[in-house]
Amino acid sequence: MAQTEVKDLIKAGVHFGHLTRKWDPNMAPYIYMERNGIHIINLYKTAAKIEEAQSALKKIAISGRKILFVATKKQAKDIVAEKVKNINMPYITERWPGGMLTNFVTIRKAVKKMSAIDRMKKDGTFETLSKKEKLQVSRIRAKLEKNLGSITEMTRLPGAIFVVDIKRENIAVKEAQKLNIPIFAMVDTNSDPREVDYVIPSNDDASKSIEKILNLITSSIAEGLAERKSEKESTNEEENISKENESSSEAGNTAEKEKVVSSKTDKSSLEGQNNSVSVSETSDKETPIEEIKESNISEEKVITKKTVTKTSEKKTAVKKKTITKKAATKKPTVKKVTAKKPPAKKVAAEKVTAKKATEKKTTTKKKTADKTSPKEKK
Repeated sequence: MAQTEVKDLIKAGVHFGHLTRKWDPNMAPYIYMERNGIHIINLYKTAAKIEEAQSALKKIAISGRKILFVATKKQAKDIVAEKVKNINMPYITERWPGGMLTNFVTIRKAVKKMSAIDRMKKDGTFETLSKKEKLQVSRIRAKLEKNLGSITEMTRLPGAIFVVDIKRENIAVKEAQKLNIPIFAMVDTNSDPREVDYVIPSNDDASKSIEKILNLITSSIAEGLAERKSEKESTNEEENISKENESSSEAGNTAEKEKVVSSKTDKSSLEGQNNSVSVSETSDKETPIEEIKESNISEEKVITKKTVTKTSEKKTAVKKKTITKKAATKKPTVKKVTAKKPPAKKVAAEKVTAKKATEKKTTTKKKTADKTSPKEKK
């Protein structure tokens, strides 16, 4: 990382500020003195702030995120475009497109449109268009290239923003603040440093001072990118070495396995040959004994068959006897006849009719008694 020397900053004119009547009181800590109605910036503080910004930007570069450079001033346009192209970072040197960060999706669509026109030119479909359509498409392409040509490789929101003159680029600063993107900026005596995360108090109007500070910033970013590349290469080499070791170990294991298998097969083949020889010798000597054994086995089979048939006949005879005994001992089953009970409703009706009949009889007896009573009195 390049060290910042105060002498180099003085030669570049970084210490010159704005007129005293245009100053911002919040820049008071970074002002060294006043001379001829102009504020002089304290370069020792600027050197410390540059080193702080360099270390932070280097870390962002190592992480692999993009850093967006914003400078639409005439003095800074060409310098920023030249320096930033060397480190392959996005930059904006024309008008800041509103919603560049907060409405990044629509900006991405415009970039895709530009790439689609390029594809048309490569395919040959552009030549099939009419003359008027060709003119329109080429004008659209030129306009997009002018405003968004340097952002084609920025596929997502940047990791940080570097701004030259935060008063002029106040929209970019506000958008970055909304999205909590860290802001690195060259802040002059007429600007408010509270809006910036990493302040670099310096002259943002002179082209020499802008070039000097951009040289220091871009060199630190380039170092970070180189470290990232070396780390990637080292990791790739380690992976390749590990893969080679694994493959060699696998090859060694397979070779050992093949040796073991071959030795086993050789042993088994030798044993098989020995067994075949011994079997052939024993077969020649012991053929009569085997014939005797076979005859004995056949006789045993015949005897076992006879015994099985006898036992089955005995079992069937025993079963028949038991069946006949059970049939003789069985008693005749007599069915019990039970009188069916009349239903409950019929019984109740019969009781009611019986009661009515008894009541009628009693009433008739009373009537007859009443008729006979007066005769008896006479």
